[in-house]
Amino acid sequence: MSESQISYFAEKVFVHHWPKDSPAWDESLQKKLDVSINKNSNLKKIIVDSETVLIENFLITNLKKIGVSVPFFKNECRMIFEGQFENIFAHIHITTKSDDFLNIFNQLMSWKNNFSN
Repeated sequence: MSESQISYFAEKVFVHHWPKDSPAWDESLQKKLDVSINKNSNLKKIIVDSETVLIENFLITNLKKIGVSVPFFKNECRMIFEGQFENIFAHIHITTKSDDFLNIFNQLMSWKNNFSN
């Protein structure tokens, strides 16, 4: 892992079809995402690099509209963004409830502020 990477585990990740007017995903892709990410209750390894996000084995590129927040009254950090993997576009929500969520938030904000998009 390079020094510029941010690595952490997320309790919740949700990947869905986006934008709505883009070509629909085939059923096998949706099932693959549901089994490995969306409906999987295990922790997911997240690696944020200079211009990509790796969620388990899914490399997300072409990142856009990145938002990072700490919701009121919750001890968690959320990152929401648009991106592309394989040949499809998606909207991705990542939530970590780690004891270190504020440090993760600060690292993600620094990354976002330096992001080239």
